[in-house]
Amino acid sequence: MAPMQYANAIDNGLADRLKSLSDELGLSHTEQTVLSPDEAFIFNAEAIDGQTIEANWQIADNIYMYRDKFRFEIIADDTSNLSLGQPQSAPGKKKYDESFGETEVYFHEATITVPIIRNSGPAQTITLQASYQGCVEDSFCYPPIKKLIDIDLPKLSNASLATSDTHAANANQEAFVSEQDQFAATIAGGSLWLIVISFFGIGLLLAFTPCVFPMIPILSGIIIGQGKELTTRHAFVLSLIYVLAMALTYTVVGVLAGLFGANLQAAFQDPWIISGFVIIFIALSLSMFGFYELHMPNALQSKITQLSHSQKSGSFIGVAIMGVLSALIVGPCVAAPLAGALIYIGNSGDAVLGGLALFAMSLGMGAPLLVIGTSAGKLLPKAGAWMDGIKAAFGIMLLAVAVWMLERVVPSMATMLLWSLLFIFSAIYLGALDRLDNAMGWQRFRKGCGIALLIYGIFIMLGAVSGGDDVTRPLHGVSFLASSAQTNHELEFKTIKSLADLQREVETASSNGVSVMLDFYADWCVSCKEMEKYTFSDPAVQQSLSKVVLLQADVTANDETDRALMKHFNIPGPPSIMFYDAQGTERKPYRLVGFMNANQFKQHVGQALPL
Repeated sequence: MAPMQYANAIDNGLADRLKSLSDELGLSHTEQTVLSPDEAFIFNAEAIDGQTIEANWQIADNIYMYRDKFRFEIIADDTSNLSLGQPQSAPGKKKYDESFGETEVYFHEATITVPIIRNSGPAQTITLQASYQGCVEDSFCYPPIKKLIDIDLPKLSNASLATSDTHAANANQEAFVSEQDQFAATIAGGSLWLIVISFFGIGLLLAFTPCVFPMIPILSGIIIGQGKELTTRHAFVLSLIYVLAMALTYTVVGVLAGLFGANLQAAFQDPWIISGFVIIFIALSLSMFGFYELHMPNALQSKITQLSHSQKSGSFIGVAIMGVLSALIVGPCVAAPLAGALIYIGNSGDAVLGGLALFAMSLGMGAPLLVIGTSAGKLLPKAGAWMDGIKAAFGIMLLAVAVWMLERVVPSMATMLLWSLLFIFSAIYLGALDRLDNAMGWQRFRKGCGIALLIYGIFIMLGAVSGGDDVTRPLHGVSFLASSAQTNHELEFKTIKSLADLQREVETASSNGVSVMLDFYADWCVSCKEMEKYTFSDPAVQQSLSKVVLLQADVTANDETDRALMKHFNIPGPPSIMFYDAQGTERKPYRLVGFMNANQFKQHVGQALPL
């Protein structure tokens, strides 16, 4: 206990020196208070398993810590049986410091993982010395601080000891960096223009993913619904308002998630909210078919006119609202760039730079929407049969978006039947069942398209009643096609709910010397279903995971327990995948966020969980 008493004496002396400094600066009798080191940096450390220590600091407001000033040492007479590996930490916020020049710092919180290399397996208690330093923003710096803390290390299994040398080598030499951490590092270390250009380009790539693509018929339907008086300028303004509303919503939601861990997009995936949005799409679609004309109530129109002095401004408000709702409800996908920005915001507290990256990415996602929406005012016919046909086509697209959203909350058989009905009725509308008497070329082409859609719709219906669940492969795995048809095998996950469930399962697996994969899933997560259909169904992927314990955290409910589990891993939402080696240690650099195809995923598993 002598080292602990010595450390306390140092802290008391440091507190006296800070008080003296406060008196000299005239701060003692003002509202500004100089915090003691223990108040400025609340330190805690614990063993998360037999070979890993996690050190954490809660940092007071207006105070930061230097990333490169953290040092760790084991205080003991004999350290021959254990040593420390290379500490791992997330990127911090770039800051120019007068004392140390260009450096990285942490605001609000800092977490560092320290590997423990052990040559013996019994449970033991060690004394860890942590050294660190921080400063008050635009004021003074604390002297270097050393803190001692006792750590209880659990007993290591024989399997853990057998691979201790390999594990130590991986901890010290592993150079792999996850994609989301690379994006976080880009924000932390890149110039302002590099960040804006990089994330705008990333947004362009994300614009053609299933999470953003449905916004095309939504915006196009809104613009076409303006009628004959639509001009190119008006179409551009409407598109710009929609894109800016969407981008601002993504940015605000992202910043809130980074700072507080509150994901509003997940909250908006409630079945009642999605059902309400589906009804809106159906109503818009039916108006495209000419069943009725959509008008706001006269009283509401009068109020909007009084506020904006023009009916067009009223439509602008409606488009902006639709942009906000589209960002919250239609596209709640999680991707590595988004996760990287949230990691940076959470670690640095810099909502401005992180938010700027998110805004640039959102504008990139919206750029194709802006082009498509603007072109509607110039390329589309203004009146006549052509316009009626185009409005009907967009009506069908809006119905497709409604069915696509229903996939999140209704059984797969029901949505498969809805898809089949949509294709069959579209085929009838195209004249698949009409007779051709002296028909011209375009009429024959139209009927040919109708027949193709009719056949495909029938195939989807057959797949639905035969247990199929993929509209792109309606007859995949259907046994009546051939007597030798093979059953489509799926990965079998064990569902967990809480952090306690996870820790119990990982401990059980590590005691048996088995690796673990944890998959975060939700029914409303589009990319999660892509992973199930196209990645987890691949035989090569299934073979690579044949000796791995598969756990799945279903966070569909997004309740308090789900949010606590996601906050533990500091992830914005599903899909996210974590890997644990046979010793029960998480392979943090190999975390996955977002969709990954089968070939890439198989290679990733081979790196994350080497045999």
